[in-house]
Parts: sequence; structure tokens; C-alpha cells
Amino acid sequence: MIRLPELGFPPTSPFPHPDAALVEPNGLLAWGGDLSPPRLLNAYRNGIFPWYSPGEPILWWSPNPRCVFRTADFQLSRRDRRTLKRKDWTIVADRDFESVMRACATQPRPGQKGTWIDQAMLAAYQRLHALGNAHSIEARNADGDLVGGLYGIAIGRAFFGESMLSIESGGSKAVLAGLCHRLHEWNMPLLDAQVESAHLLRMGASLVSRRDFLGELDTLTGTDSTAGNWATRFGSLALSEVV
Repeated sequence: MIRLPELGFPPTSPFPHPDAALVEPNGLLAWGGDLSPPRLLNAYRNGIFPWYSPGEPILWWSPNPRCVFRTADFQLSRRDRRTLKRKDWTIVADRDFESVMRACATQPRPGQKGTWIDQAMLAAYQRLHALGNAHSIEARNADGDLVGGLYGIAIGRAFFGESMLSIESGGSKAVLAGLCHRLHEWNMPLLDAQVESAHLLRMGASLVSRRDFLGELDTLTGTDSTAGNWATRFGSLALSEVV
């Protein structure tokens, strides 16, 4: 039987150190608590994130190794660049956070039944968005329709990606390229992609040990100058600028 630490009731209760996470399932660290802004922000600063299925208690994870993008090095394949350059899309931020998150929740994913983005998750991350900590990056066509998106958390000089989607082919690649472009301009070198997948690795993600990842977070999340709505700050990027 797996025995996991239960988090304390106060939102500021400390997490176990990520080194205490299980090897199998990889990174499972603790359970319980809530999804309040103080607890969520504390979790991300310490390399921890919530992930659970409907009907389960809140589960907290810190996998080893960690899947990350280096924003300075992000580059799509030649084939993807050629395809996306033909799209009349623009990349913007925080125009409709709730719609992006709900679209991520309903996006079909191979080998996955249902979604972990339940009503509690939707409410929690919308609170973080209202506080200026959670952001959506959106690819929109010439008519303004959403064709791809992602959302995540920004703390200091790190961005923690949570989920992304493609409504039209290439939509998730477009928003990822746009986000990395802006993050690099803003001297934010790290985009956390959490758990490795073949799709992420094909797009240039790399794996780092949990120890190295936590060491980077100590440096990157020390100050939080990124809070606030990104709609104006991010501006609008034509795909030709990022691919």
C-alpha cells in the first residue's frame, strides 16, 4: 500500500521536499489540501504541480526527470515552419483565458479518457488569472477565431505550462513558438513542460534532473515581476515573426 503525506489544511502549509516523491508512479509526492492561490503558487515555486482524475483527492507531483523548453533555443522543424508560414494567424495573450482553458479540457487526447481539468481546476486557475499569475497564449485566425492555445503560470523568470491544444493543425506549435519568442525577449529562459511526451520531445523539449530543475527555480522565481494581465504587454505576433 502506498502511504503518501497529507497536506495540512492551511493554504500556507509546507509541501514535503520533492526528493521524497515516489519513483513509481513517477513524482507522486502528496495528496489533499486545496487549490487556493497561495498553495498553488507555493507548489510551482517548489517544482510541484497538481494533477488528478475526477473522483480522486488532489494529488501533487514532482517528476524526475523534468521536461523543459529552453526559450532561447526553441525552433520548429523546417517542415513545420514552412507549413505555419502559410497561415494567416496572430499570437496574442490573455484575450480569453477561460475559453482557452475550457477548450484544453475538452480536447481529445490519445490514450486518455476524460480530463483532469475539472470545475475545481477551472475555478482555481481563473482565480490565478484574475490575480495576474496565470496566462493564456492564443493563436487566432484572420477572423479572430481561436485556432490553438495554451495556458500556464508565470512566476519570476519561469513559465510553467499546464496544457495546450490545437483546434486547427499546428495551433499548439504556433502558440508555443510565440510564447518562447516573447519569454526569450523578456529574459525568461525556462518553460516547464512537466512530463515528457514524444510530441514535446519532437518539438525540442529536453529532460533535466529534478535536482537541476529545482536549482534553476531557486534562481528564477526569486522575484515576481511578471504578475498582471499580459494582453498589452505581449502584444500581437505574426507567425512570420516567430517561425
